[in-house]
Amino acid sequence: MSISQISVFLENKSGSLADFSGVLAENKINIQAMSVAETSEFGIVRLIADDIYEAATILKDAGYIARITPVTCATIADKPGSLHEIIEVLNKEGIDVDYMYAFLGGRKENHAHIILKTADYKKTDAALSKAGIELLEE
Repeated sequence: MSISQISVFLENKSGSLADFSGVLAENKINIQAMSVAETSEFGIVRLIADDIYEAATILKDAGYIARITPVTCATIADKPGSLHEIIEVLNKEGIDVDYMYAFLGGRKENHAHIILKTADYKKTDAALSKAGIELLEE
């Protein structure tokens, strides 16, 4: 039930993100969710795209180091406490979250989607499914 995410390292300098997003725009890749984290020397862009394999190929051809990683995408109600429900399920199963990010919209109105990266996405998917939490598939 996992979905695929692309992780790309970008040099932390003016214009890098514009160049990166320009490559995707020129090739008509639709970004569905994205997270950007930075350090003093580089940034990590994580994204979900409409065609993940095409996006990864385009980025690699443009000289970017792009890695595809399986992640879990859970759908939750857009209301206080919904995130805690997911985190509590994972906590009870002994599953640690490496990182996560969220986006609104998508397939269901009044819902949010949480992208979760854990050490074992299959165990994460199973735990959340068992708890009745809806997971998105590619």
